Parts: sequence; structure tokens; C-alpha cells
Amino acid sequence: GYSSDKLSEAGPLEAIAIYQRLLDEYPSYERSDQVLYQMARAYDELGRTEESMAVTERLIKQYGYSKYADEVQFRRGEYFFTRRKYRDAESAYQAVVSMGSSSEFYELALYKLGWALFKQDFYEEALQRYMALLDYKLSIGYDFDAAHAEEDERRVSDTFRVISLSFSNLGGPDVLQEYFSTYGSRTYEDRIYKNLAEFYFDKLRYNDAATVYESFVKRYPFHRVSPEFSMRVIGIYDAGGFPKLVVESKKDFARQYGVKSAYWQHFDIAQRQDVAGYLKTNLHDLANYYHSLYQDESLAEEKPAHYAEALVWYREFLDSFPQDPESPDINYQLADLLLENKDFAEAAVQYERTAYSYPAHEKAAAAGYAAIFAHREHLKVVGPDEEEQAKRATVVSSLRFADTFPNHEYAAVVLGAAAEDLYSMKDYSPAVAAGQALIQRYPNAELPLRRSAWEVVAHSSFELGEYAAAEPAYSRVLELVPEDDPARQGLVDNLAASIYKQGEQAAAAQDYRAAADDYLRVKKAAPTSSIRPNAEYDAAAALMRLEDWKGAAAVLEAFRTAFPDHELQ
Repeated sequence: GYSSDKLSEAGPLEAIAIYQRLLDEYPSYERSDQVLYQMARAYDELGRTEESMAVTERLIKQYGYSKYADEVQFRRGEYFFTRRKYRDAESAYQAVVSMGSSSEFYELALYKLGWALFKQDFYEEALQRYMALLDYKLSIGYDFDAAHAEEDERRVSDTFRVISLSFSNLGGPDVLQEYFSTYGSRTYEDRIYKNLAEFYFDKLRYNDAATVYESFVKRYPFHRVSPEFSMRVIGIYDAGGFPKLVVESKKDFARQYGVKSAYWQHFDIAQRQDVAGYLKTNLHDLANYYHSLYQDESLAEEKPAHYAEALVWYREFLDSFPQDPESPDINYQLADLLLENKDFAEAAVQYERTAYSYPAHEKAAAAGYAAIFAHREHLKVVGPDEEEQAKRATVVSSLRFADTFPNHEYAAVVLGAAAEDLYSMKDYSPAVAAGQALIQRYPNAELPLRRSAWEVVAHSSFELGEYAAAEPAYSRVLELVPEDDPARQGLVDNLAASIYKQGEQAAAAQDYRAAADDYLRVKKAAPTSSIRPNAEYDAAAALMRLEDWKGAAAVLEAFRTAFPDHELQ
């Protein structure tokens, strides 16, 4: 016999001659299949393909059971395939596939069988082979997400590509669902949808690409990748230049993956920061989009609709991401929108929320001030029934602003206005407190502001019956009022009255000495006041009560000299 070593050393031609002799001389040699196999390979090496094929055919005919049958059939398949004899290639590859996965050519044959069918336009049959190949990969533990040998990677990605081609040839997006409904779902189904969608996208078939992604999301609304697919739809419409479809798909996304949507009953949003982040951007974009449409003068008729829509998305953002660093800004924009639409009361509420409900931020003070503006605008249009309530809300907002942002350039003005409002509403104690706060905090405030604050303190104290507090306050007001000011005489009379009232209180308490002293102070403090004659007359009466005749006489003498024409003469 010939040792196989010697055979491999001989040149191919020599080897063929030896194989031929072996077959002629030993027709029943038990390894004849091996000899034919080697002979076919030798012809192949010489590039004598036709002869190699002839030997191959003989081997299959005579020794179909040979351990070389799968490799030989595969080679036949390749031979026919390169010559575009796809029907023949199909049956050769099929022969290998039928031998099952124990053959090392199984996977390759399955792949090429799919191609042979594809080339004959049998797309559905081809698809079944490609799916079978992917199923087989899964069954042997192949992980589509992991890295693999280049050859493996290439074949798998090529399989996905030809699956896309097949579905495209069968009619595109609609066929996918039908196919999987007929032949059963697959765990890698999302990849097939994705590959087909991107195949269309590369061909600039934007609508088909988006439709494929959308149909997956519709079929599997709670799939892990559904949000990514929905994001991609927006990206596709954007790339295709379809602004209206971008907006519609953003709205779909917001509804499908909003914080309160059913999707998050299946997933933890904290672990899907990509989706949460996209949702956030989306809501912001939608709010801005409708806000700008609302501001567009050329779309006046649609203003109410755009206004309502913008409100929905601003509120959705704030409900979904109350603690987000962007929320104060968004809240501010919402308040601005309300103000633009003259919804003053609600604008004030939202400005206040912006100013006071978040950790310190750079727009807080501006929002607090805007809230007061909105309240004051509301006051101009409010009905009489609600006026009181609106005024109170304005004051509360103003005081809160002045307390929270004491260094704001308008803090003193705001505090002063609040003090005046409180006085006008007869809320005298809070009015005094607000006036005093202004006086203490802002000693260098503009003169009219300080004068007004002292007036509020003086008048309110008087109304409260706190005459001892009213007196020095009126004195301070008078220090700030010029001699020729027409209001001056009235203030002098107020000062006199506050002193006179202290006398009355002392007299009521039967402390006549203190009463007389108070009455007599009117002359000193407010000599020009209209109440002075009464004060001096009452001082004399108090002194008589004390039986201080001498003191009483002196007061009455002075009275006669000072007021010769008075009715009490």
C-alpha cells in the first residue's frame, strides 16, 4: 500500500496518476471514497475544476454515506453558485443542511442555501433559512451583543443585511409583522426590524424606515428597545427634513414614555437615564415649539390652540422633573407664557413657584419681582367681588419678596407699596410692621419712600389707638416735609391730635397731672394746629380737677391773650 505521507509529498499530477491506479487496481479498496476525495482536491489545486467536479459527482454517486459527503456537497454547491446555477447549488447545499448540525459545514451551507434561494427570488424560503441560521447561532450560545471572530461577525451582519433585502423585496414594512405572526416571534426580532429600518434609511426612504420602527413599537410597546426605536423615528424625520412629523413623533414619544406611562411599570426609569434624558429634552422642545407658534403674529387664529398645547408640555415637564436643575427656567417660561396671555393670577402663582419653590437659582429674585408685577396687573382687571382677595395676594407676595430678597434693587419700593396697601385695607398692625421694616432696613432709601413709610406708621398707629407711637412718627414725617408743602398743615394737626389723644387717655384714667402735661405739649409741638385752643382749655380743666388754681389761672390767662375771638372766651 501507499503511505499517505508519500502521497502528499508527490506533486498533484503524480498524485492523480497514483490515485487513478489505485482505483483501477483495487476497485473494492475500502477507502476508495478517501482516494476520490483526494483526487478531486488535487484536480482543484491544478485549477482543473471541471475534472475535479466530475470526480466529486462520482464520489457522491458511489459513496453517499462517506464522511467526506458534507464537504464534497458543499464544494459542489460553491461550484454551481459561482456559475449562477442556483437551482443546482440549492440542492447541493440542501444535502449538507439535511445532514444536520453535526457537520462542520452545516452553518455555512445554511447561509449559502439562503443565498441560493434568494438568487432565485424565493425570498420567503430564503428568509426561513436565514432565520434558521440565527436560531442555530443562538442555540450554540452566540451572543449578538458580544464581540466575535471577524469571520463570524461578518457572516452574522451579512445575514441581517440579506434578511433586510428579502423583506424589502417581499414588500417592506407590512410583511415583517405578517412573517413573524406566521413563523413565530424571535428574541432577535428587534435586530431584524432595526436592520431593515436602517437599510431604508440608507436608501433615503425615510417614511419606510420610520414605519418599520413604529410597527415594532406598536407590536412590542413594552420591549426594552422600544424607546430607542421611538427616538430613532424622531431622528429619521429630522434627517429627512419633515418638521411636522418630528413634532408629531415627539408628542407620541412623550405620551408613550411619559413618567406616568405604563412603560415604567415594566422598567425602572432611574436605570434608563438615556430615555429619561430624552424625554426631558423632548418635553422642553415641545413646550418651546408651541410657545413660539403662539408668539407668531401670522398664526393669530390658532393662538388659543398653541397656547393650550404649550401649557400642556410645560406642565408635563414640571410634573415629571420637579427636582431637575432645568425646572426653574422652565417654570419661568411657563409663567411668561401665562403673562403674555394675560392670565395674570395664574402667572403670579407660577412666578412665585419659580422664585420660592426651588433651591436658590439665579432667576429667583427676578421671578419674585415678576410675580408682584403679575399680581398688580391682575388687580387692574379683577372684578369688585375678588378685589380684596387679589389685593391681599399682592401684599403677601410683596412681603415675601422683600423678606427673601432684601438686597434686590426694588426691595424697598416693594415693601413701601405693601405698607401702603395694608394701610388702605385697614390692616393697621401689619402696615406698621411693614413701614418699620422699611425704615430700619433701608435708612438710605429715597426720601419719598422714607416719608411714605413714616406716614404709614404714624397713621396706622393712630388708628390703632397707639398715640404714644403715632406722635414720634408724625414728628419724623414733618422733618421730611418741606415748609411750603400743602400737606404739611394736615400733618401738624395729626401730630397735635396724637398728643391730645394721649391727654384724653390720661384724663380717662384720672391721671390729671399727666393729662394737663400732654394737653400743654400741643402748644409746644404744634403751635399752628387747629386743636390747640381746645387742648389748652382742657389743660386748665385738668388742673382745676387737681385744685391747682394757680396753674389753671396761668393757662387761662395765656388762652385769653392767644385766642381773643375764641368761642370759649
